[in-house]
Amino acid sequence: MQFTPTQKRTASWCLIAALLVLALWLLGPVLTPFVVAAVFAYALTPLVDRLDSLGRGRMPRVLAVLIVETAFVLVLLSVVLLVVPIFAKELPLLREQVPLLADRLNNSLGPWLAQFGIQVSLDVASIKAFALKYLNANFEDAFGSVLSSLKLGGSVALAIIGNLVLIPVALFFLLKDWDRFVAQVMELVPPAMRASVDSFTQEADEVLGQYLRGQLLVMGVLAIYFSVALALFGFDLAVPVGVFTGLAFFIPYLGFGLGMLLALLAGVLQFGGLYGVLVVVGVYGVGQLAESFYLTPRLVGERIGLHPLAVIFALLAFGQVFGFLGVLIALPASAVLLVAIRRLKATYLSSKLYQN
Repeated sequence: MQFTPTQKRTASWCLIAALLVLALWLLGPVLTPFVVAAVFAYALTPLVDRLDSLGRGRMPRVLAVLIVETAFVLVLLSVVLLVVPIFAKELPLLREQVPLLADRLNNSLGPWLAQFGIQVSLDVASIKAFALKYLNANFEDAFGSVLSSLKLGGSVALAIIGNLVLIPVALFFLLKDWDRFVAQVMELVPPAMRASVDSFTQEADEVLGQYLRGQLLVMGVLAIYFSVALALFGFDLAVPVGVFTGLAFFIPYLGFGLGMLLALLAGVLQFGGLYGVLVVVGVYGVGQLAESFYLTPRLVGERIGLHPLAVIFALLAFGQVFGFLGVLIALPASAVLLVAIRRLKATYLSSKLYQN
């Protein structure tokens, strides 16, 4: 059976795509910091180019990269520091309230469970001793206990620290040599195919730009929603918790979980009862439903042309296959695949196979 040149090219690209998917699956943990750095580099390269062009050649690109990356790191640190006032206020309260909450649970939950033959008794004295020892308002003691606990999972701690160091380094080199990397990749494309590949990359770039802008809109809307909603129910830390939750939604599911955990902690300690828990569950439940079924499908999915069901499926499928790395690249990769599918569809509809 003879294959036409077009069929051979299609088979070659399918083989390359399959090898890339296999590499992502096998090397996911190793590739994660580089993929994260590449995503950041793609988003920040226009800023570096703009700053470089404003300097009109008098500013070295390395300086433009340092300015942009430093500003980006400072923004990330400011987001992280939103959590500091939460713990600074809640740790002393937690030390005082944990024994009281344990005593209350012991008196209310114990008799209720005893009706079903379940005997539960909380050791309030031990819990109080734990709170005094590990939830001290002295952050140096708390930091020391965290460091000692990390010894149990030293490899995990080293991996986290290594990624925190590796991502900025990889980001610096990618920003500095982004155009050169792109040019080297384009050199591998046969000259006869460069026009179509250029057109494809430009369309994919437009779709990915729409994705990033849509994601930023989702994060901003959720940050405002959580801040206002928690403030209306009387939360003292509504703004830092709400802003952190909204911005953390950039990482699907994990960001929501961290934000809800902080809100639950703040609610239980401030109100000391079921009110805080019910408010957080209600506010975050509505927020999660709005994000999953309206905001992300509408503000992100429609901008990149993906159906809401396709957005949900992409997050679940990529997360299942590639883990955390898959969740990060799910929608951008789906956007690129969408461009490829559009072109394949157009080719098929104009082919003799369809017209006959």
